[in-house]
Amino acid sequence: MIQVTIIGSGNVALHLIKAFKKKAEIELVQVFSRKPETVIDFVNSDQIIADYNLLHPVDLFIIAVSDDAIASVSNQIPFQNQLVVHTSGSVNIGALKDKNRKGVFYPLQTFSKSKAVDFKIIPICLEAENKNDYKTLETVAKSISEVIYHVNSEQRKALHVAAVFVSNFVNHLYQMGNEICTENHLSFDILKPLIQETANKILTLSPKEAQTGPAKRNDTQTINSHLSFLTDENQKEIYKLLTKSIIDHGKKL
Repeated sequence: MIQVTIIGSGNVALHLIKAFKKKAEIELVQVFSRKPETVIDFVNSDQIIADYNLLHPVDLFIIAVSDDAIASVSNQIPFQNQLVVHTSGSVNIGALKDKNRKGVFYPLQTFSKSKAVDFKIIPICLEAENKNDYKTLETVAKSISEVIYHVNSEQRKALHVAAVFVSNFVNHLYQMGNEICTENHLSFDILKPLIQETANKILTLSPKEAQTGPAKRNDTQTINSHLSFLTDENQKEIYKLLTKSIIDHGKKL
């Protein structure tokens, strides 16, 4: 059994807590949280601490906090030569303090507290400084996921940037689509089958092959009609930018 302590109580931390609690091969020893009420429904009260000096030595410390807090938090762990990892997609392994052994345990997924996830299909990207620590991380990762990748810090940054494009930016476009529907007394639900089919297509086609629409066809009449319809300048500028990007990509083929 591998002993694990999680430092943090945000979205990633909560989903890891839920996943580990279901696994007999993982013993969740402690959860560090400045706000005990956020985790009290998932762990026993005597497992929750808010003082770094109350931490017990374990096989693995997982820091699941905001990116800009990782270095500070790792420095406050009152041990040496322990395995300490963070869960960030964009922070280099070197941000962790040298007094402990370093690693990264990055589950590549969008997490919301109120939305359950199936951890079995979530890719977990791992990095460690030595083979033994990597093996420990791999064992922990495989206890909750069937999709494990060895990814260094530079590759992980590239993945994180790509993830922002395919998830965060796309969701912002959903928000814009929702606003357009609302302004015109339409239900956003009408678009959901299209959203689902677009996502499903890239499971079997490359994004390039799946691209459709007026920009792909260079249908200037429809494009100009859409631009005339849009009254929000931000929406109009994003429409122009994405349309140009799609057309320019087509020229490169």
